[in-house]
Amino acid sequence: MASTAKNSAQCGLDFSSPFDIICGVDEAGRGPLAGPVVAAAVIFDPAKPRINGLDDSKALSAKRREELYEKIVDRALAFCIASASVEEIDTINILHASMLAMKRAVEGLSVAPTLVKVDGNRCPTLSIRSEAVIGGDALIKQISAASILAKVTRDRMLVELHESFPMYGFATHSGYGTPQHLKALKQHGPCEHHRRSFAPVREAHALFFGSVLPVIAPEVIQAASSVEDDPDALAF
Repeated sequence: MASTAKNSAQCGLDFSSPFDIICGVDEAGRGPLAGPVVAAAVIFDPAKPRINGLDDSKALSAKRREELYEKIVDRALAFCIASASVEEIDTINILHASMLAMKRAVEGLSVAPTLVKVDGNRCPTLSIRSEAVIGGDALIKQISAASILAKVTRDRMLVELHESFPMYGFATHSGYGTPQHLKALKQHGPCEHHRRSFAPVREAHALFFGSVLPVIAPEVIQAASSVEDDPDALAF
């Protein structure tokens, strides 16, 4: 990896060459009220068959995502799935935590890419040439694959979490702020897997426990609020 490479956040431009080893990167779980944010990085193996049906994970059924997950894992030249914890989300904010998870995914690859394509309008800080692609999860197949790996992995995490905290319905909504989840928050209060930087969780904590939460930096709360107003982050 070249330490002098710089990130590029320009959109709509293609900086790749036929000789590039392209890595697609995406995250899942910016908008939920609970659980980690998960990211994946994927490099295709040109020697293996093309994977048909790749798309933005949110446009696919859960069954189809699971099917594609197995194909991606089997046919990828390299892939890595990483995350940032609830504690990290509430400390550095959800946007920075998302970047951290993506950085961990890229740096965990067993094969070094020469170009990283990231879904969205910004890239994590990397020592590899990178570019952000708005709507990339539906446009760039490597990003679509990363989107699917991240989404399936995070959904599985929340299903496991549901076994310990069935009262919240994590297996149904994956931690997103559905009416069912908000009602459960008011009835039971938040658990340690809820994000204290998100307003509904702070409100439920005050209502249920009648106590003040530890101080959370204003910029962390502001970042959470911006995600709560982002339809794309709230889709699941």
